[in-house]
Amino acid sequence: MRMRQSLAQLEREFVQEAARERHRRRHLQRTAAERSRVRKRAKIEHFQRLRFMLLAGAIVLTAVVVTIAMFQTLSWLIG
Repeated sequence: MRMRQSLAQLEREFVQEAARERHRRRHLQRTAAERSRVRKRAKIEHFQRLRFMLLAGAIVLTAVVVTIAMFQTLSWLIG
């Protein structure tokens, strides 16, 4: 009788441990997926910021070049 009780207890503990392990694996998988999404989002935002700065720089440079060309042409026409 004691042996059966001991085996039943061991079996219950094994089942409980297996359930805890499944829960732990699911939790680890979810947290790893979340970290991956956060890293991917940060990388995308970094490149978006870089592209925006390049666009703004190109617009400013274009405005400067056009202004210089306009005054050079005006100087040439007047002088």
